[in-house]
Amino acid sequence: MITAQQREENAMGTWGTGPFDNDTAADFANALDDAGAEEREALIRGVLVRTVNATDELSEAEEAVGAAAVLASQCPGGQPVDPVCGPETPMPEFSTDLRVLAAEALTRIAADDDGLVSNWVEPGDAHRWLAMVAALRAVLDPPPPSMDIPLFDLET
Repeated sequence: MITAQQREENAMGTWGTGPFDNDTAADFANALDDAGAEEREALIRGVLVRTVNATDELSEAEEAVGAAAVLASQCPGGQPVDPVCGPETPMPEFSTDLRVLAAEALTRIAADDDGLVSNWVEPGDAHRWLAMVAALRAVLDPPPPSMDIPLFDLET
């Protein structure tokens, strides 16, 4: 975990394109670590609900991306959360209904042209960050299975 002193020394707010590669999301990871097991789901649900229901600026977008990454790590095909910047404490299994909420939050965040995507100085970083958000969303809300399976063979 990156300490407050290391952040101060580096004077960086964002150091990568991962879900916890910024001060705000790393602070959210610390809050998850500090919370009791029974409080963690409420923290995640709260930030996602506030992001989905926001009527103007998405002020908790960075935390919502981190929350979505934690949830995606519990899904088939999900990547483990980076313990250096993300939560160090093992997370409990969260309610599966949070996955849809997280996917909705990510959709809002990615579509917000004046939000996080506009903060990137380098266009390549913006593209990598958007790809990370899209990958999280795909894990959280995968497309339904194809219905192209024939029910029976008519050529007998």
